Amino acid sequence: MISTFRTAHRPKSLRTAGFGALAVLTLLPAIPAAAAPAKEPASRPASHALSRPVTPAEARTSARLDSLRGRPAKLKAFFKALPKGGDLHNHLSGAVTTEYLIKLAGENGLCIDATDTAVAPPCGPGTRPAIDAQHDAAFRQRIVRAWSMQDFPADQSGHDHFFDTFGKFGLATAYTRGKMLANVANTVVEQNQFYLETLVTPASDSGKKLADKVGYDADLAALHRKLLAGGQLDRVVDEAVKEADDTDTQFREAAHCGTNRPDPGCRLPVRWISQVSRGSSPVRVFTQMAVGMRLAERDPRFVAVNLVQPEDGESALADYSLQMRMLKYLRGQYPDSHLTLHAGELAPGLVKPQDLTFHIREAVLVAGAERIGHGVDLVHENDWRQLARTMAQRKVAVEVPFSSNKQILGIAGDDHPFNAYRRYGVPIVLATDDPGVSRIDISHEYQYAARTYGLRYVELKDLARASLEYAFRDGSSLWATGSASSGYRPVAACLGSRPGTDQPSTRCARYLADNPKAATEWRQEAAFAAFERDNR
Repeated sequence: MISTFRTAHRPKSLRTAGFGALAVLTLLPAIPAAAAPAKEPASRPASHALSRPVTPAEARTSARLDSLRGRPAKLKAFFKALPKGGDLHNHLSGAVTTEYLIKLAGENGLCIDATDTAVAPPCGPGTRPAIDAQHDAAFRQRIVRAWSMQDFPADQSGHDHFFDTFGKFGLATAYTRGKMLANVANTVVEQNQFYLETLVTPASDSGKKLADKVGYDADLAALHRKLLAGGQLDRVVDEAVKEADDTDTQFREAAHCGTNRPDPGCRLPVRWISQVSRGSSPVRVFTQMAVGMRLAERDPRFVAVNLVQPEDGESALADYSLQMRMLKYLRGQYPDSHLTLHAGELAPGLVKPQDLTFHIREAVLVAGAERIGHGVDLVHENDWRQLARTMAQRKVAVEVPFSSNKQILGIAGDDHPFNAYRRYGVPIVLATDDPGVSRIDISHEYQYAARTYGLRYVELKDLARASLEYAFRDGSSLWATGSASSGYRPVAACLGSRPGTDQPSTRCARYLADNPKAATEWRQEAAFAAFERDNR
């Protein structure tokens, strides 16, 4: 099993500059004054962006939500019970609770050094057994702060600390992917979600060795042929499949699946997204892309490819356009593999102004991404309004993790493009990114969205629906057009059945049996119906 680091390979010049300028972002010449976009207000009239009918049950639940304003405990309970679709942007190693990572470190006999990094035993001078954290609360809390954003000063940039955590706890994640998944899956179910797509790096070491063996070729077709020659790429994919098999076995054991008392996570549909380390050399990046896409076409547990590591890293910036062209080529070779991309996870002051102008654009128009992760620099992109219209037309969804956007980039409220995306009809799904590192859960993200942007219950409900609609779940949707503007009208097979209220007709039941995506969406509608009854 290969650990899933999101290690930050950032140039010292950027590390030194950091984010001291965040407090004066408005003074930075991020874009020419003539092109400066109008700021989207954080709060807006309740009529904004909602064009479907509201049912009596939804109206009552919305009134219930309004009545809870100023009652923190009841409001928190409301959002935890709210059905919240699926999490589509979730890094497995960053999603595990920090306390569980410390437990894994102790179980594996690891040591903690003076920098609070997990290192291999034996524990020599300057190190301490990780298992000591079980009985030493001060030691445990020190590790928690080093391995997460716990107690990180709100007035400082969290960028470097956030990404550095992965290197600190990385060794604790080795050979424990199934255990980590059990921890995360249980949390997802307890948060009243119904589906998970989580990111891992399959067959990482073997992919690197293959890349280094074949060497780089600027002719991408020729490079692809070299990887395929003699079945080399397929052998790496074979290893990735074996890793997934081992993960399944470890997960079922850790979650007690198949026993009389299975964990909640046993019933959660989970799919993997293959990570590509964008800060690596071009040949390693291309090889990881090819492994991930070939794997997605061969093993149904894997559905897509994504680029990870800081988008502002030196290599990531220098090779960004090349990597988009690589993806375009490989998508032509592996058309059944999906693609979602971290793009626009940037802010003024972090990179040069010109680096804010094309990342989302090339992810969509060159690489052909079906979803975008973060997309924070939207209004700094060239002709951003037309780009937003294109994303809306193509139904390219944006995965929005509010907490990590604030912690890494210092972007929140009026400065976040959430309302800009909504205004242009771009689909949005809320996500957690690295909830273990951020010390949050998906309920926190929904509650933040409601409070910050004045969202009503029906808009929260449609965000949850969108998170399943734009999932890379196998099968067709329950919805005829898959958008709020349609009123979420069921497909013809289920048109006579009210999702979540009636038992499906025979025809609808057959459709649900044949389409796992639709079946998951039906399950959520049943949860919504129960939630609305409980919140009259």
